[in-house]
Order: sequence, then structure tokens, then C-alpha cells
Amino acid sequence: MNLLLIIHIFITLALIGVILLQRAESGGLGLGGGGNSASLFTARGSANLLTRATAVLATIFIGNCLLMTIIASHQTHRENSLIEGPAAPIASQH
Repeated sequence: MNLLLIIHIFITLALIGVILLQRAESGGLGLGGGGNSASLFTARGSANLLTRATAVLATIFIGNCLLMTIIASHQTHRENSLIEGPAAPIASQH
């Protein structure tokens, strides 16, 4: 689990870096006017290396999240919560 957490941190940092390297075109996705939103869906726009890297890193990020969730749900915990633990006997002071 610790190894997956370390990998998750590296994926997160790489994803942040790739997103920050992308330049905003016309306010992002054509919002705010002044840009042609159809240019987002051209072959040149979709073939951009940073766009593909973002998609791949995002997919790996979500897959790693799901894997860590599955592993965490199957781990046995030796510690019980206060609610689930046996109640300690209360000594009466008569």
C-alpha cells in the first residue's frame, strides 16, 4: 500500500506539471468569447502531446485510486473502533 501511495504522489505531481505546461487558448475551451470552439476538436488539437499525456496520466491516476481503494477495503485491521470494541465493565462504587 505504501508503494502505491508513493506512485500516486508521483502521478499527481506529473499530472499537475503537465496541466500547468499547457497554454490556455481563448480562456480555456472557448469560454469567454473570442475563440472558435470548433478548433478544440481538430486533429491538430487532439494530437497534442500534452493533451495525450494529460489523458494518460489522468487514467493512471484514477486507476491507481481504484486499486488503492480495493486494497484498503480488503485489508484486515487489528484495531477496532471504540464503537465496535467490547464494552469494559463498569465497577459500581456502593
